[in-house]
Amino acid sequence: MPTQYMPRTLVAERYGILETFEPAPDDNPISRGMPAGRVTDDTDQAVILGELLVEGKGYVDPRRFADELLAWETRMIAAGSADLLGPSTRKALTMIGQGMPTDETGRTGATNGAAMRVAPVGIVFPPHPIESLVDAVFQSGHVTHNTTIGMAGASAVAAAVSAAIDGATVGEALEAAIEGARHGAKRGFYFAGGDVAARIRWAIDLVRGKAEAEALDLIYDIVGTGVATQEAVPAAMAIISLAPKEPWRICRLAASLGGDCDTVGAIAGAIAGACHGVEGFPAHVISALTAANPGLDLVGLADRLLDLRGGATSLAPAAHAGASRE
Repeated sequence: MPTQYMPRTLVAERYGILETFEPAPDDNPISRGMPAGRVTDDTDQAVILGELLVEGKGYVDPRRFADELLAWETRMIAAGSADLLGPSTRKALTMIGQGMPTDETGRTGATNGAAMRVAPVGIVFPPHPIESLVDAVFQSGHVTHNTTIGMAGASAVAAAVSAAIDGATVGEALEAAIEGARHGAKRGFYFAGGDVAARIRWAIDLVRGKAEAEALDLIYDIVGTGVATQEAVPAAMAIISLAPKEPWRICRLAASLGGDCDTVGAIAGAIAGACHGVEGFPAHVISALTAANPGLDLVGLADRLLDLRGGATSLAPAAHAGASRE
């Protein structure tokens, strides 16, 4: 939160590698005024998606999702926050307001919004068959990110989270991410850009064996930490590979990148958390997070999502009933 959209040189000079939660500095135009430990739009949107998955038992009504995102932004604006909807989501919701069907509104959505919030889908849906998981990713995210790149990035994250919940190691979860990206790239409207699966593999190889400071520079300068899916998702996977046994360090390294580092951190932290469990994070960190976000019941939501695992469907209730009758 305090370092999002700041240049890496400034982050490195001011913080080095962040050790703990920090309040937002006055020169951060997005998060200025936010206290230490406050979550950003990535977590808020993931919670909205998670609650809708629970409500729909795996199915997310796209129009309802759009309404909930708009209501969230209205609350954020009223609270004086500048941490609002991303460009793809904003454009899609504007099109919905103009009457465009929800299966068309996300046709240019190639930024990282779907990937940053998709972790709940990976909690609910098992990793195999991968086609079913990608179906669920598409169903829950197409309203804003109905493109080959947007779906590739979101499918990569969901596949890694889902594999980790089934016991995959960090290395195996990263391989699952690459497989998810390959399958996700077959969905949605074509959008030109680097192949997400190939860039994940390349980014991990790029930092292999490098010292942390050099690796962070390579990720920031070459992989990229912008809002493009093909930057943020590979950057997150590369960060995970730097500290596979230390989930809290993964989050700290991501936060120390600069750029769209709250999204990189959200993705990396979700996968690391799925691999290691809540027990992998220091107790004082969990306490600080809870204190800074008193209305955020992440443990309760995770439990409700896990209760659905293996028994949920991404089909609309009527469609599911019809399939059952057959």
